[in-house]
Amino acid sequence: MLIDIKNLTVNYSHVPAVTGVNIDLEEKAIGALIGANGAGKSTILKTISGLLTPASGEIWFRGERLDGLPPHQIVRRGIVHVPEGRRVFPYLPVLANIRLGAYLRRRDRKEVDNDLERVFFRFPRLKERRKQQAGTLSGGEQQMLAIARGLLAKPALLLLDEPSLGLAPIIVQEIARIILNINKQDGVGIILVEQNSYMALGLADKGYVLEAGRLSLQGNPKELLSNEHVKKAYLGG
Repeated sequence: MLIDIKNLTVNYSHVPAVTGVNIDLEEKAIGALIGANGAGKSTILKTISGLLTPASGEIWFRGERLDGLPPHQIVRRGIVHVPEGRRVFPYLPVLANIRLGAYLRRRDRKEVDNDLERVFFRFPRLKERRKQQAGTLSGGEQQMLAIARGLLAKPALLLLDEPSLGLAPIIVQEIARIILNINKQDGVGIILVEQNSYMALGLADKGYVLEAGRLSLQGNPKELLSNEHVKKAYLGG
């Protein structure tokens, strides 16, 4: 088991944002978490990565309990969070932005350089623009940069929060291809939070539907795509 979340409850100022959520994901699998705005999807990712502290429940990663650990220790264990909105450093060059992903690997310079070359092979546009300020990139390129930065931390589990948000359909397709490639070629497990439910469930090995902070459905993504409630609520049908 890659990650096992047990009965997770997270509050904002004593108001429940997530209540009693259970999520489990096998090694090298993709889990898709879908739901309306405010359902608690991003809250779950922030709690996994240590940015929020759960009110109750447990988070286990490869057999080790994580809840209560600070974010940098969670990153060291192999969980990397790519937040909503890209969050690149706009006035730093592309290369400097990417290298920040390896901040905790500073003693491993040769391997970091090798990983950087692999990142540039996967994202040739970033290599072409490596000296540009990150703020001059297009939205799609900034999303690629955010993912590339995350990969330089050598994740076993990548948390992706709304990677397709605000992007043109053709770029969304490219981002989806990149996500699948990272999972299949590198064996990185992924939890994908997405408003684009078709895309998310189309990529996933397991799907989770979050409503008002609670999991209402979970299981096979193909079955969720054909579920009448899911179709009406999240697939426009």
